Amino acid sequence: MVDIRHDPLTGAVVAVNAERQARPNRPAEDTCPFCIGALEAPEPYDVRSFVNRWPSFPDDRCEVVLYTAEHDATFWSLGVDGASAVVDLWAARSGALGARDDIAYVLVFENRGSEVGATIPHPHGQIYAYTEVPPTPAAELATGACALCAEEPGDRLVAEADGWRAWVPHASVYPYGLVVAPTAHEPDLPSLDDASRRGLASMLVDVLHRLDALWDRPMPYMLWFHQRPFDGGDWPTAHVHAEIAVPQRAADTQRFIAAGELGSGLYVNPVVPGQAAAELRAVTW
Repeated sequence: MVDIRHDPLTGAVVAVNAERQARPNRPAEDTCPFCIGALEAPEPYDVRSFVNRWPSFPDDRCEVVLYTAEHDATFWSLGVDGASAVVDLWAARSGALGARDDIAYVLVFENRGSEVGATIPHPHGQIYAYTEVPPTPAAELATGACALCAEEPGDRLVAEADGWRAWVPHASVYPYGLVVAPTAHEPDLPSLDDASRRGLASMLVDVLHRLDALWDRPMPYMLWFHQRPFDGGDWPTAHVHAEIAVPQRAADTQRFIAAGELGSGLYVNPVVPGQAAAELRAVTW
């Protein structure tokens, strides 16, 4: 059973799920459950999704998405063709989950690296489907206007091509945080046409490669998509986009969210966003 609780002091929404405490930790390298022939991939595959055995929420509302059968691959090493297959699967699963009567919101996300708690290094992400629109995307949608359409990145722009662009936010919480969004006002992943999905794949390959090449090491990150709710409502400000949070402020220095930040709600970023963007633009490979 999952108990959804609301904190009367902070307004935080918390799902209490004791069963998650029993989920396995990082397995040994030779026991990856996502490699072909193993527990979660008994048959050959290119991309694959399945219901999580250790879900945060009940009723088949948590899925795992395998990006490739290659255990040591990265998202960017898939190339545009391989990444497009992942984007297509994200869109298909968003549409399928969003079509359920009990689902109001679908969040596609990825945790990469032990620094952010990823338990298996094999390239994969997850999808959560919610019965209500969660607080963070709800706050974005309540602004009354599309902030992404009004965005002018200027010297914070990292890359732009094929109808998509990536930039460091003006008030980025993370030193090397990124937003990836279409220049056109597109509401959700299922609404993207083939060309736009391929453009998204190309932009993700670009920026994730830049992050790995920045310090010549696999960059840990958290990535998620915000998109239009699937509750049938009218959401004119919904503009599909990915947000990428990098928990590093230097090659060997992690960026921790400190008590003064959590306690105040005011965050301190030691890297000027324009500087971070310039470093990422300068990456060559």
